[in-house]
Amino acid sequence: MHALLNTIDSPADLRRLARADLPRLAQEVRDCVIDNVSKTGGHLSSNLGTVELTVALHYVFDTPNDRIVWDVGHQTYPHKILTGRRERMPTLRQWGGLSGFPKRDESPYDPFGTAHSSTSISAALGMALAARQKGESRHAVAVIGDGAMTAGMAFEALNNAGVEDCKLLVILNDNDMSISPPVGALNRYLAQLMSGRFYAAAKSVGKNVLKNAPPLFELAKRFEEHAKGMVVPATLFEKFGFNYIGPIDGHDLESLIPTLENIKHLQGPQFLHVVTKKGQGYELAEADPVAYHGPGKFDPAVGLVPPSVQPKTTFTQVFGHWLCDMAEHDTRLVGITPAMREGSGMVEFHRRFPGRYYDVGIAEQHAVTFAAGLACEGLKPVVAIYSTFLQRGYDQLIHDVALQNLPVVFALDRAGLVGADGATHAGAYDIPFIRCIPNMALACPADERECRQLLSTAYAQNHPVAVRYPRGAGAGVAPLADLQGLPYGVGEIRRQGNGIAILAFGTLLYPALQAAEKLNATVVNMRWVKPLDVALLLQVASTHTHLVTVEEGSIMGGAGSAVAEALHAAGLSASLLQLGLPDCFIDHGDPVKLLAMQGLDAAGMEAAIRQRWPTMPLSNQG
Repeated sequence: MHALLNTIDSPADLRRLARADLPRLAQEVRDCVIDNVSKTGGHLSSNLGTVELTVALHYVFDTPNDRIVWDVGHQTYPHKILTGRRERMPTLRQWGGLSGFPKRDESPYDPFGTAHSSTSISAALGMALAARQKGESRHAVAVIGDGAMTAGMAFEALNNAGVEDCKLLVILNDNDMSISPPVGALNRYLAQLMSGRFYAAAKSVGKNVLKNAPPLFELAKRFEEHAKGMVVPATLFEKFGFNYIGPIDGHDLESLIPTLENIKHLQGPQFLHVVTKKGQGYELAEADPVAYHGPGKFDPAVGLVPPSVQPKTTFTQVFGHWLCDMAEHDTRLVGITPAMREGSGMVEFHRRFPGRYYDVGIAEQHAVTFAAGLACEGLKPVVAIYSTFLQRGYDQLIHDVALQNLPVVFALDRAGLVGADGATHAGAYDIPFIRCIPNMALACPADERECRQLLSTAYAQNHPVAVRYPRGAGAGVAPLADLQGLPYGVGEIRRQGNGIAILAFGTLLYPALQAAEKLNATVVNMRWVKPLDVALLLQVASTHTHLVTVEEGSIMGGAGSAVAEALHAAGLSASLLQLGLPDCFIDHGDPVKLLAMQGLDAAGMEAAIRQRWPTMPLSNQG
């Protein structure tokens, strides 16, 4: 099926091919991507758009000696296929298998691990300057999408790179494809310039690069003659000190290869603007690239089909419904997302309340401080953000929101383990990094009903509050229709037992209840990490000999640590076992399996408790 591709075990094999064979190879790579993603699930549209660019880069550059850094990295399946990992593609995003993103310990062709956006130019610049300092001759290439280009970090790196004499190439992969529709003035500017789509007037450096490809050179010359005075993107990027080339067709190998070959011989930092099409080569993905951005398993001949069984309501959907209902109730509410409208469940809110919806682009720092500014003027901002992305706005969380004690609600999606996306997207650290901030509060709903209720409680406060909830569905407890909250900072006893009390934070309440049946243990639904329900904690500590905390977050500095600190402050030396995520990064895999591997399912909790206190008289041990 992939006769030519099956001969390629490394880019060195690719570079031995005749250029005339490359279009056929690209088609086989594209077929390989579709075939594998349809079986494993994963990112599709973005990968189909980078096939020719990937082939051209490995054909022209001496990888892995030359470094290629892929921004975000969800477009690197063709790269993996061509760099010796073709046979392992069926293991994609599974435990022990290939990561869905570049990973340094997976291959020497992955010089930098990525999964969050807008880091590529900074990393590639570091590599280029390290080569210069060490006297080594190599190129560093950063491939960054138009969505990632909206982030401030990308421009900080451009500003730094433009004054350095080094072998750095930045490739803007302009495919109009971020996860949510790209926004902002820069994107609008690029869109206007691309009204002619693939080619614009070439400035002098562009002509130098294209002169060895006569058809392209003549086309550029004719275009310039008919577009006198047209402002091209070079105006922007050359101000940073880059030589700007493009835009060129990112699917035309006859354009890409001679252009890249000539760029290799230019001095100083270079900027190549390529235009690609999301979902290229697969009609269904071309027609609906958002739906095919990260599909599950599907039949390539049929495409995505609605599930035969209605799926459970997810926490993300619970948030989206709550947001619309609260906005209907309170006109002060505004919703903010850093380019994750679909992922954070804000599509319906955007449709119903467009004047109160703000997608700020991939700019988490700005999102947090922007919310602070809105709150200063009496509005009630709700920032919908993944736990792992709030890390990028941490200084703003402390300095701009908490220090000024502003009433901003943070809806933290993807708290805990996320499964196939792995360590880069796991929300393992929000409990430790939030609970240490003065004025901040943090709620951990146990199920869908509590999620809605605690969001209402958070919204009612006059200070910053975060509500953390996991990816996917929970126990299936239907939310109530009203906007009634739960008592602030108050937990509840869900099961009364003897001897041992399990203090559960969040959705691990339900496996804790299962374990408690075997142990005849008390189970406390703590609900709040901060403020901790100290009165309830001390009551339980006084009536039980052993305490266990369970949380889907880092043990170090987490909710269990908060319990230990409260007990110590009260002068109690309780027997305490803390269960949660260990001090290591947890790789991608099935989320149920990952939780079990960390001992955070019912059987794991029971086993850990029995191991810790083997002489404790527990019920139902046989």
